Amino acid sequence: MTLLTLSQSIPDFRIDRRQVHTSEVIVYITLAAVICDAQTWEDVALFGRCKFDYFKTVFPYLEKIPSHDTFNRFFSLLKPEVFERKFRQWVRSVIENYEGVIAIDGKTIKNGTYDEIDKSYRGSLSKRSSLRSKLHIVSACFAEYGISLGQLKVDEKTNEITAIPQLLKELDIAGCTITIDAMGCQKAIAKTIIEEGADYVLAVKENHKHLYKDMNLFFKKWCSEKPHKISQFETYEKGHGRIEERIYRVCNNLFWLNGWKDWEGLKTFVSVESIRTIPGAKGPLRSHETRYYISSLELDAQKIGKAIRSHWAVENNLHWQLDVTFNEDDDRKKNNAAQNFSVVSKVALAMLKKDNTKKNSIRSKRKGAGWDNEYLHQLLSLDIF
Repeated sequence: MTLLTLSQSIPDFRIDRRQVHTSEVIVYITLAAVICDAQTWEDVALFGRCKFDYFKTVFPYLEKIPSHDTFNRFFSLLKPEVFERKFRQWVRSVIENYEGVIAIDGKTIKNGTYDEIDKSYRGSLSKRSSLRSKLHIVSACFAEYGISLGQLKVDEKTNEITAIPQLLKELDIAGCTITIDAMGCQKAIAKTIIEEGADYVLAVKENHKHLYKDMNLFFKKWCSEKPHKISQFETYEKGHGRIEERIYRVCNNLFWLNGWKDWEGLKTFVSVESIRTIPGAKGPLRSHETRYYISSLELDAQKIGKAIRSHWAVENNLHWQLDVTFNEDDDRKKNNAAQNFSVVSKVALAMLKKDNTKKNSIRSKRKGAGWDNEYLHQLLSLDIF
């Protein structure tokens, strides 16, 4: 399914029967504009006017580019759940059968404008910023490509606990390994993952103090003092002016954990010891950190370690790109428009990641697409991963 096909499938919720532009025109121009670094509705409309001749080749009946108000109104009225459903169908069509690691993670986007704040307020800019509403979204990221498979809006950070099972049930996760940070380390979530035919690797922190304490005691004392069946895997990386050493230890003797039977499908528990060394003129600087996980996977430190590393990559491959390259964390849109624009950004990022013809950064690809109609057309025509 190409982006043109995706655009044609988006319904129009505007009630003005005198509307000049179809939904496919509005969605297609928006997707193209965001690929080329547009961040506001004014940017989208300006991009459309600058590229009018190109869009005329795609839509011969096009007489003029929609105004920024038209783009804003269309996406404000478009129901996010409808757009999200179409997005998931598009991802499913271009990836077909996905297997491997799916990382679940939340991200907060500020939305709304300072102009919406009572003009009589004379507080500092930082205080005014804190008054802006926040849109919190839970995303499922396919680690192999670093793209989103789907997302759900939640009202507060704590509501991830209820949103994650719903998102998992709406996706086809059978045969995959689900990784979630400590917020999602919940018995109900583990049960949902197993019922959906997948495996899990869940981070454990002090929010499960007894479980955390048992694992900490085992790996720091009993693991080294008494013989146990342990799978161990080590990695050594050097780059960016530092040395990273990681030691993954996995144990399947669950009797060390109180209440382990309450966790559906639990088979192993994991320790990841990270040692970072930064060389310096006055001697190396070292930092040491240990993290713990529980998993439904078998005793295989290398496989579990790869899943854990894949989850960390979500911050670099998806959220970091959306924050830094797409400037998503400084959004000024609101309500439906903010949520729908988040989906548009994820579609744009997926298409840029798909392109292998240029070995440039995502930022460079966006600029190149904006300057070169042939390259832009090539990106917009991609339909398979």
